[in-house]
Amino acid sequence: LCCECGQAHALLDNHLYNFQDEVDDELICHICLQPLLQPMDTPCGHTYCFKCLENFMQEYSFCPMDRKKLCFQQCHRSSLLVQNLLDKLPVLCPFKAECQQSMQRCELEAHLQNRCPGFKKYKSELQRKKNAISRGKEDPPAKGETSTPKDPEVLSGGSSLVAESSGAAVVSLGTAEPGLVNPAFEETEEGKSLVQKWNYVLVAETTTIELHREDPEEELGMRIVGGKDTPLGNIVVQEVLRDSVVAADGRIAPGDHILEVNGVNISSVTHCQAVSFLRHPGPVLHLVVLQEKGFSSKAQQDCSSTAREVIHVTLVKRDRSEPLGIKLIRKTDEAGIFILDLLEGGLAAKNGKLSRNDRVLSINGQDLRQGTPEAAAQIIQTTESRVNFVILRQPGVQLGESVEDGSTSSSSSSSSSNGGSPVHHRRRPEQNHYRRKSNFQKKTVAIKKEPKESLGITIGGGRDNKNKLPIYVTSVQPIGCLFRDGRIKRGDVLLSINGIDLTHLNYYEAVSALKSNAASPSVTLKALEILTLTPPETSLDIREQGFSWSPLWITWLGLPSYLHFCQDIVLTKGNLESWGFSIVGGFEESKGNQPFFIKTIVPGTPAFRDRKLKCGDEIVAVNGVPAIGMSNSELIPMLKEQRNKVTLTVVSWPGSLV
Repeated sequence: LCCECGQAHALLDNHLYNFQDEVDDELICHICLQPLLQPMDTPCGHTYCFKCLENFMQEYSFCPMDRKKLCFQQCHRSSLLVQNLLDKLPVLCPFKAECQQSMQRCELEAHLQNRCPGFKKYKSELQRKKNAISRGKEDPPAKGETSTPKDPEVLSGGSSLVAESSGAAVVSLGTAEPGLVNPAFEETEEGKSLVQKWNYVLVAETTTIELHREDPEEELGMRIVGGKDTPLGNIVVQEVLRDSVVAADGRIAPGDHILEVNGVNISSVTHCQAVSFLRHPGPVLHLVVLQEKGFSSKAQQDCSSTAREVIHVTLVKRDRSEPLGIKLIRKTDEAGIFILDLLEGGLAAKNGKLSRNDRVLSINGQDLRQGTPEAAAQIIQTTESRVNFVILRQPGVQLGESVEDGSTSSSSSSSSSNGGSPVHHRRRPEQNHYRRKSNFQKKTVAIKKEPKESLGITIGGGRDNKNKLPIYVTSVQPIGCLFRDGRIKRGDVLLSINGIDLTHLNYYEAVSALKSNAASPSVTLKALEILTLTPPETSLDIREQGFSWSPLWITWLGLPSYLHFCQDIVLTKGNLESWGFSIVGGFEESKGNQPFFIKTIVPGTPAFRDRKLKCGDEIVAVNGVPAIGMSNSELIPMLKEQRNKVTLTVVSWPGSLV
């Protein structure tokens, strides 16, 4: 509990109070709808909580009330009179069972620390629990004793991958995922030895979520990235919009992986297909999501299992610290350790002999039939070179064929990042995997028009947008000269009009430039038409009629680099922390140069706390060193070498709205 307000809330969130009386609307923040805390005034005359406004301005550049252009540096603290009025609001002690006192809001912290019997009781119980934990560490249990916490409750599991992994505790071996500093090994201050902390694992759970909509056509209110036609593989939630169906439900968060929609497995579909499934109208939507919960130090439940076919697989590490790129899970409905995923580009995926849903019986001769993911991780991390697996494979799970030269992964490993079923092609890399190409076509449109005739288009984007997008066409109206001409289409990026560069303008500057030049008797527009490799589903275009139209996330990936807006994100961490994000992509001989993308951000880590990095962001450089041309195995060590501070240069594209 917070020592200032006595209630539970996130560290970065506002304090919570039980107000005795109804608070005047003039003293309410119109972002959080609570009485103001650390009030800040805007130049346009509105007042918000400091934290609310700061968080809002990280995403938007306008006032939430009147949408006037706004910069956080222009705002200032409210007058002392307003602060005193807020501080004197009467509140009730949150420990109402032991204390029924009321006081001014500014007096609550002192009351809790010095006079409240309820808070005193809470602190005593907390201290007692800490002492018990300390005693447990000093006096470890006898060999063979384990702590087996109860499995998290999971609502009804779905089919395919989800039915097999509900309630899963997930651990990636070697590193939590590519790009995550290995939590099991950290250098000491002297840098001479490795400290082993085997009990730290990355925990995740699958959950079934049922969303209800009064209007079957209403947007869910979240942005997604990924798909099997991108290095991300899975469909990942990038952002949850305020006041949306998803936000009101409260269970889906950025970084969650969507595995199923209404019983359909979308873990191995293209981006456009996933958008189509999620935009399908209906009053009820059933989603199955994989949610990472952060690093845990708790041991997992022992388990056992049986299977039909025994297979021996040997993976050879170049050094002890090289990750295998495997995610292991423990199931609630079946005993044993199982392979959930093979990470794209990892050692196991390149080998091609392990598959999703394989059960691990032993590693290097050590029996794991009653083992845990942590025990498996410990064996692998202490192995210098050869890691020998004995696995059991259920009937119907086929083994993909390895490429002869060993330089590329087998076709079946293409399912490593997207969770799909293996597809078998001999000596052929995955055809639909995203390659970095300039998928656009330049065009110059010169038209003659009547002096009073409008262009007849609406636009979006602008460099004042939170994603710093170029100007693009959102609609071509059936009036105006551009509709008659037919060459400018929805989604085209506008480069210039009559020689005036539009690529660096904000939204209002671009509108002004278009309007002023529309009065000319002739107009010359230069534009880019982005060519998508995967044509949108027919149902997608129909469904978009009810949406505020914007290009799909995958569309932006085809833009030339000169239209990218790069930003630097600086992360800091302690010596024993992971950076807290995973990456996919990079150079591979079979696929060429691919961009690096942020795939996951682990709760409770520096990347999560910073709140600027998002799933789907593209890493352009690390500490000023360009990432282009690097392989995954080259970039990961570079990130690990940064002990306490790293500067990531990223390009952030908005996810597709569903």
